[in-house]
Amino acid sequence: MANTKSAVKRMKQSERRRQRNRAARSEIRSAVKAARTALATNTPETRTTVRDAIRTLDRAVTRGVMHRNTAARRKSSLARKLNRLA
Repeated sequence: MANTKSAVKRMKQSERRRQRNRAARSEIRSAVKAARTALATNTPETRTTVRDAIRTLDRAVTRGVMHRNTAARRKSSLARKLNRLA
């Protein structure tokens, strides 16, 4: 347990951030999974699904949930798969 007021405050902040980051990571995983599924089945809305996943990754970087290189790697992977279909 925290011993000082600042440590108590830090614990509260950390917990709020943990919850927010957890929700954001879940959203990222869902978007990327939907994009991969769309790429595998090659549905008509594949391009928009991939675009939405890329937007979600960019938003996560802006919010500090994900490192920019990790997001760039995932975006690149999706883009490569999309370009192979075309």
